[in-house]
Amino acid sequence: MKGFVKDFKEFVLRGNVIDLAVAVVLGAAFKAIIDAIVNNIFSPVIGMITGGLALDQLTLQVGEVTFQYGVLIMAVINFILIALLLFIVIRVISRLRKAKEEEPTPDTPEVEILKEIRELLKSQQK
Repeated sequence: MKGFVKDFKEFVLRGNVIDLAVAVVLGAAFKAIIDAIVNNIFSPVIGMITGGLALDQLTLQVGEVTFQYGVLIMAVINFILIALLLFIVIRVISRLRKAKEEEPTPDTPEVEILKEIRELLKSQQK
């Protein structure tokens, strides 16, 4: 039993598990934002364009079976928006990281000495 508890503790405290848990929580919050955008912005606009038709209410009756294909359409819209927003967020983060990497390093004494050596070598080559 002690070995099981120890192994479980090591598993849970591993960085990947904690990162995954944070990602799941953030993903749920992100989904709430997407749902709000779809339900409060896109659906009313689509309703205006289609004359008051709500996409999520679209159904097809075949005999006694009702197919709610509007729910599928809304799920596809949600997916596309989530993918688009994640793409934009990842792209911005990538650009910020790249910009930070390209920032010049502060002039430390070592850098100053190296610059002086470079200048001396340039003057000797002339």
